[in-house]
Amino acid sequence: MKKYQRLAQQIIDQIELGVWQPGDRLPSLREQVTHSGLSFMTVGHAYQMLESQGRIVARPQSGYFVAPRPVSQKLTPPAQVMRDEVVDINTYIFDVLQASCDASVLPFGSAFPDPHLFPQQQLNRSLSAIGKTATAMSVIENLPPGNAALRHAIARRYAQQGMTISPDEIVITAGALEALNLSLQAVTQPGDWVIVENPCFYGALQALERLRLKALSVATDVKEGIDLEALAQALNDYPVKACWLMTNSQNPLGFTLSADKKARLVALLAQHNVTLIEDDVYSELYYGREKPLPAKAWDTQDMTLHCSSFSKCLVAGFRIGWVAAGKHARRIQQLQLMSTLSTSSPVQLALVDYLSTQRYDAHLRRLRRTLAARKQQSWQALLRHLPSEVKIHHNDSGYFLWIELPATLDAGKLSEQALAHRISIAPGKMFSTSDAWVPFFRFNTSWEWGDRQEQAVKILGQLIRESLK
Repeated sequence: MKKYQRLAQQIIDQIELGVWQPGDRLPSLREQVTHSGLSFMTVGHAYQMLESQGRIVARPQSGYFVAPRPVSQKLTPPAQVMRDEVVDINTYIFDVLQASCDASVLPFGSAFPDPHLFPQQQLNRSLSAIGKTATAMSVIENLPPGNAALRHAIARRYAQQGMTISPDEIVITAGALEALNLSLQAVTQPGDWVIVENPCFYGALQALERLRLKALSVATDVKEGIDLEALAQALNDYPVKACWLMTNSQNPLGFTLSADKKARLVALLAQHNVTLIEDDVYSELYYGREKPLPAKAWDTQDMTLHCSSFSKCLVAGFRIGWVAAGKHARRIQQLQLMSTLSTSSPVQLALVDYLSTQRYDAHLRRLRRTLAARKQQSWQALLRHLPSEVKIHHNDSGYFLWIELPATLDAGKLSEQALAHRISIAPGKMFSTSDAWVPFFRFNTSWEWGDRQEQAVKILGQLIRESLK
């Protein structure tokens, strides 16, 4: 470990042993420099790391304090593998999303980050510039697999992580959801078994329902991710064709699988000849120094279709995604031509223009810093205002918190009550076909914090307390 990591771990050990109690003031940076003999920069980096992990809290002009004690993170669904021969959840998801799409509603239930975090003016300039230079041939030139310059730019970003992906393997899509749906359609037939996480991104459940596929929901932990033993059981017991998983900043839980677990996951699926459809839309929103690799980095047999987009990290409205599809690229292009025909030509060209300015990485660094700070602020507000019986599950990436209510409560009912106060949350039932997650909800932390947000969290706390009576 590096020096700042050793210091951070030393403080964590002291907190866990009770040397420092929740609410205690830690030595100042200057005091810690004197005691440890480390540099001011090293100590500052260690404290920043602890703050981003929610271990300590910085208070203006007061110093650093030990954060409230985190709750146990272990969640155990009632079954390790659950089978659904008919997936029927789209109506519920549609109703929840429709009820919370009013612009006057605080969007804690939204899946998208605060759009004010995106470089909208720069993107609009690129779009305007393309409007003046695009030709009648642009539409034809940007038919599937998509704009060549954009596919090369994406291939170069893979190369920066040590991954060799040919631009010819990449298909540009109308957002990641189209990439995921086309990938699933390319490798399955109606009636096939597909593995998903429990809980999982509701878009996966909607896709299974639309394509008339059967679901195997495998137990997934809020810290450790998918249970590989349960996954192996499902693969042994059923003729599985595909596995739709999120390995980085999973939605809704927020975990990122370890490198070792990604490697074992890929090996297990390859052993059973099962295609991995990897939903990786949040991978740019990590909080550490290094971007986590996708599971595809361990795939040596071309068994992974890696899907991502710019919607969660650059601009939602452009709806530009892609799939690194390997041997399935041609099939996916054929399916795309039969459905959406192609992704918007002007938008592809505008994105190429923006990426050529070299501003993207600077934007991502600012975005990650802001999201980490806002997540910490939201977490602290929830700790202040929600009843002590509520557990808040926290991971160091992305912009979601997974909230666990007492087992007797229904987050769906809480959602209805909150909407009456112009507040949205995402009930746990959206993310599973079972009742395992009824007392849970997902909370979006990407929004700038102010009096209205603080008051909304107070109201949520009041509503929960009233339900507990």
